[in-house]
Amino acid sequence: MTRHPRRLLVLLSLRLFLAPAGAKDGVTPIKSDLFPPEPWHNHGSCILQIPNRQLLVVWFHGSGERKADDVRIEGARRIRGRWTPRMTVADTPGYPDTNPSLFLDARQRLWLVYPTILANLWESALLKVHVSSSYSGKGVPVWDHHDVLHVTPGPEFDREVTATLPMLAASANEPQWTESTRREVKEYLDALHLNTTNRLYRRLGWMTRAHPQVLGSGRILMPLYHDGFSASLVARSDDHGVTWTTSHPLIGGGNIQPSIVMGRSGQLVAFMRDNGPPPKRLLQATSLDHGTTWGPVTDSPIPNPGSGAEVIRLRDDSWLFVGNDTEDGRHRLSLWLSTDDGATWRSRRILEDTAGDSFSYPSIIQAHDGRIHVTYSVATKAGETIRHAEFPVAWMTDAPP
Repeated sequence: MTRHPRRLLVLLSLRLFLAPAGAKDGVTPIKSDLFPPEPWHNHGSCILQIPNRQLLVVWFHGSGERKADDVRIEGARRIRGRWTPRMTVADTPGYPDTNPSLFLDARQRLWLVYPTILANLWESALLKVHVSSSYSGKGVPVWDHHDVLHVTPGPEFDREVTATLPMLAASANEPQWTESTRREVKEYLDALHLNTTNRLYRRLGWMTRAHPQVLGSGRILMPLYHDGFSASLVARSDDHGVTWTTSHPLIGGGNIQPSIVMGRSGQLVAFMRDNGPPPKRLLQATSLDHGTTWGPVTDSPIPNPGSGAEVIRLRDDSWLFVGNDTEDGRHRLSLWLSTDDGATWRSRRILEDTAGDSFSYPSIIQAHDGRIHVTYSVATKAGETIRHAEFPVAWMTDAPP
């Protein structure tokens, strides 16, 4: 049988696209795009390894973000080293679905959590959950359960916001700030005070970003944030997701998209994107009671330009950060390693660095074989895609300080 030359060329091009790119020394990252760059918007990925060792990745896709009603949740699997064609994992017709997050609970059920944007404003987000016990095939998981996760901050939300306002107001007098920055901070504080007592505003708008955490007790900690409040909190469940309560809020003047990691002594640290005024640093807060209350929000040593990041705990108890470690721009995506629960960061590696391009919203896991897997949004002149990178921990431990 003979093949048409043009068909051979197409097949060869497809094979080259599917083959992972990267160094062949077994240490430096191997990268591959889940699909060719395209004009469509593809953003906010989350990666997970399921028990049969497949990798499952989800992201949102459409002609925009919250203002485009065609946005849906897409996904792909990596089976025996190859990415499957993309598939629609969840879609609310006529509404944008964004910021998906994946995790396995203590019963090894797969959870997909994402916000549906009701009125094309982030503050109108309604949080949804899909749960599956049958997800090891080749296609879309079989969703056994669909629900709305009602986020209901209690009276402590108003109390803690009110108590924090004077501190935030005092910070508006920072001498290095411009008059424009001081005015923006005052407008934010006025809106924060007004909206805190608005029950509808307080119960809508909560969104996912980083992986939830499942503690040894089975407690689920789902880190959430609210763009209107520019603050975070944690939804908690002690009955495998049947009922939920909320933590005390994390209020710091622009701290959103928390990523939670556990230290050696059991303390939890939430690292958060900095949407506030300078200095632009990844923000952090600590919980000593399994996520119920949180200490003050403070600056970490890691720069952050107002972009999502994630921190995970590896099997050797070290912490691995991935994010844009700049104060301005998403052109560089880096990894930092800490062996002392974030007190210092001993080694750093650059995953991407190209002026004029954007690499952002990373999601990171350590797989069963110990290798690190990262997915992230890529936006270049060629279009947008979701990129996957993998490497052994040795690439980080051998990195220079």
